[in-house]
Amino acid sequence: MLKDKIEKHLLEVQKPSRYIGGEVGSIIKDKSKVDVRFAFCFPDTYDIGMSHLGMKILYSLTNERENYWCERCFAPGLDFEEIMRANDIPLYALESLDPIKDFDFIGFTMQYELSYTNVLNMLDLAGIPIFAKDRTEELTQIVVAGGPCVCNPEPLADFFDLFILGEGEEVNLELMDLYHEMKQQGAKRIDFLRRAAQIQGIYVPQFYHFSYNEDGTISGVTTTDGAPQTVKKRIIKDMDSVYYPDNFVVPFTEIVHDRVSVEVLRGCIRGCRFCQAGFIYRPFREKSTDTICKETKALCENTGYDEVSLASLSTSDHSDIDPMLTRLIDYTVGERVNLSLPSLRVDNFSEALLNKIKKVRKSGLTFAAEGGTQRLRDVINKNVSEEEIMNTCRIAFEGGYSTVKLYFMMGLPTETDEDIVGIADLAQRIVDLFYSIEDRPKGRGVQVSVSCATFVPKPFTPFQFEPQDTREMIEHKQKLLLDSVKTKKVKVSYHDPNVSMLEVILAKGDRRLCQSIYTAWKKGCKFDSWEEHYKFDKWLEAFAECGIDPSFYANRRFEYDEILPWDHLDYYVTKEFLIRENKTARMSVTTPHCRLKCSACGVSKEIGGPCFAKSKSDI
Repeated sequence: MLKDKIEKHLLEVQKPSRYIGGEVGSIIKDKSKVDVRFAFCFPDTYDIGMSHLGMKILYSLTNERENYWCERCFAPGLDFEEIMRANDIPLYALESLDPIKDFDFIGFTMQYELSYTNVLNMLDLAGIPIFAKDRTEELTQIVVAGGPCVCNPEPLADFFDLFILGEGEEVNLELMDLYHEMKQQGAKRIDFLRRAAQIQGIYVPQFYHFSYNEDGTISGVTTTDGAPQTVKKRIIKDMDSVYYPDNFVVPFTEIVHDRVSVEVLRGCIRGCRFCQAGFIYRPFREKSTDTICKETKALCENTGYDEVSLASLSTSDHSDIDPMLTRLIDYTVGERVNLSLPSLRVDNFSEALLNKIKKVRKSGLTFAAEGGTQRLRDVINKNVSEEEIMNTCRIAFEGGYSTVKLYFMMGLPTETDEDIVGIADLAQRIVDLFYSIEDRPKGRGVQVSVSCATFVPKPFTPFQFEPQDTREMIEHKQKLLLDSVKTKKVKVSYHDPNVSMLEVILAKGDRRLCQSIYTAWKKGCKFDSWEEHYKFDKWLEAFAECGIDPSFYANRRFEYDEILPWDHLDYYVTKEFLIRENKTARMSVTTPHCRLKCSACGVSKEIGGPCFAKSKSDI
């Protein structure tokens, strides 16, 4: 038995509990009563994947169907992978310990571009053909993907049978229902894919064919097999009625976010021009306070966790934030449960909000300023002034905090050396502010942490047209920032620009990259998001062998009238709007957030009504 093989080697690896299943809350079913099996695969380790909220939702939702069984599968660590390959242990699911090659669906969630080679590695470990064209004609082993990265699925197109665009609660079950129906009819894979392509939110790449101009840009996209010319994403309209689990699988081992997560809203009102999530998750929809409190209580009671995190892009943008927090804190304090409040905003941070936070969190505060000068913050539409930043820090310091973390980006469009120096200047002014406050925390100094990521232009953002700075440009800016910091009270950290370069290539690339990804994997590239495993030289070799110029995707400005690799996919935000916002950015002009004024991004037209309707039935 496979279980015996696995258990024999568990003591040879780190964190053996990753590989055996049996956790509290995991769902075991009788295989003889199951019609459709779905392996939910996370292309990274257990510790990371088990923190992913989307998996928790879809796992529980699918298993609500008695005859459907969703099981979990994660990328093994390198130590266990070596054992698996040496002992003929195929990639397996944690609930049944059955090989995932025996499943009907092998589904991957694509959360970040640097997990792409892990997908290929997992398919190989499973004994499933890596290229979709090499799979059997029989209706089995349907390899699917969803998640934010599939807003541009083209670099993965050769490996997947289909992609799910947008939110999965409804479309996943529709897809499985279709499979169940057609399996009973004895249909072939191609027949199923043709029918699946007619479901809104399903993209079948083999039915789409690209042609190219002499300069390498795309000249056109044609469809076959009756596939729609444009594929629209799926959204859930009513967040109060959508399925949400009342129990989670509780790991035996510590994971990255080892706590209950309660989703409070989806989407974002802000429109920061660099932020992909803010656009692809539109429209903005929130849960009622009653629903949030009910779900929090159920999950805490059923899992035994003593910490709950409010999940969203912008928790403090919830229209009922103060009474919601009051009710949640009343419950969590009474039950000795810690409440975590990520995604706080500088421009709506108040003393009242701080006092609520202090009841539940004693660590430092984190704010995303993103740009070092007001001009640059206006370019990226951050809609945050220096006055608001300083006022927020003042409230925090007067409230007893002495640690502040600030997030910035380097390489933003129109950025100059002056903007980089502005980061150091802003951090220094925050240090000076701390020492100017008479009733500041005594007995300890201030610590301002500055974290700088390299800007990565992403699809479906106003900056999708922009080039990324070259490695040399980023290294110059990193040195300039370090030289501009004059105090030990400010600590600076930044990302490897080589990692960001690969990220943008995979984010903005087209189907011609598929062979490069395969070649890089064959050269040993996997766990690319892990600094200790990243092999940039191997990636460069792969690009060279496949005739790919990385700068064509990373360092070239995409023209407004150019056909982009993702133009045939519709995430409701129009290209015309993104062009308009790109031009507005160039003028250093801001666009107000959605509650203040509709910016005509295209979403309200698609959903058939205003994004902020007075009642759910109006949407």
